[in-house]
Amino acid sequence: MSYLEIARIDHWFKCVFMLLGVVVAAFYEPARLSWSSALSLAFAVLAANLVASSNYVINEVLDAPFDRAHPEKRHRPVAAGHVDVRIAVVEWLALAAVGGWIGVHLGVAFSAALALLWGMGLLYNLPPIRLKEVPYADVLTESINNPIRLLLGWFALIPDRFPPLSLLLAYWMAGAYFMAIKRLAELRHLGDPAIAARYRRSFAHYDESRLLVSILFYATACGLLSGIFLVRARLELVLFVPLAASFLAYYLRLGLAPDSLAQRPEALYRDRGLVVLATVCLLAFVALLFVEIPWLYDVFDVSPDSVERLWRIERSPSASSPA
Repeated sequence: MSYLEIARIDHWFKCVFMLLGVVVAAFYEPARLSWSSALSLAFAVLAANLVASSNYVINEVLDAPFDRAHPEKRHRPVAAGHVDVRIAVVEWLALAAVGGWIGVHLGVAFSAALALLWGMGLLYNLPPIRLKEVPYADVLTESINNPIRLLLGWFALIPDRFPPLSLLLAYWMAGAYFMAIKRLAELRHLGDPAIAARYRRSFAHYDESRLLVSILFYATACGLLSGIFLVRARLELVLFVPLAASFLAYYLRLGLAPDSLAQRPEALYRDRGLVVLATVCLLAFVALLFVEIPWLYDVFDVSPDSVERLWRIERSPSASSPA
């Protein structure tokens, strides 16, 4: 059971971050999304989760000495001495091998993105580089898994074309925003700076003001980069902006709460408000991606793109006629 626990199957929900890549790929090339592609998508999710679990296993092994300084994480299987490290290393390599084998059968582009996901796990965890110990690099390295997962979802459908760079960068900054809030929640929870620094060396540099400033930076960068994608890809998404801003604000409020759930992403489902808001945001994003609102382009003086829509919303005659 301990060997299954260190693979963190409960973190497999993060495959939802691949969904954006699938949705945007279907927007650009809707013919690629069919019942015949469902099996490829299922194998893509499985491969991504196996490789992610490989990264989690090596994370548990290498973090064990530091986890023993954390009031809760000292109970993790490796830190508590419930796991034979030699068997855990075999598990790490086996998960990566099986995930990689599946990935090879899904194409060169998908396999390369999968290798990048595994490689970033090595840079994040393995000494002497071990970027998780470097301030700010720890946040940026872990959050880059967001755009990598977007690539995995995209390449599962469109293996011969690259998604918009502005979207990838915005997704990276969104992940950094959430990860910086996690760091802030952890710092506030640990309380004692000395204990925090023993748990993770990067905390020797962090304090609340520095983390809050970085959170502002990531949120601003995400907003500006998202705006580039929005205008270039689908102006209708401007109606999504208030929802996205509300979600970011709600998450920051959650991160500032005592013993915040932001420390434990796998437990975020317990906050019903966050779940409801995330669901509304997802549905609104998908709907606006595939709907056409012609008068919106007149208001913003932007030329519409050539991508076909599923639905078209016109102004009613009474709304456009003079009073």
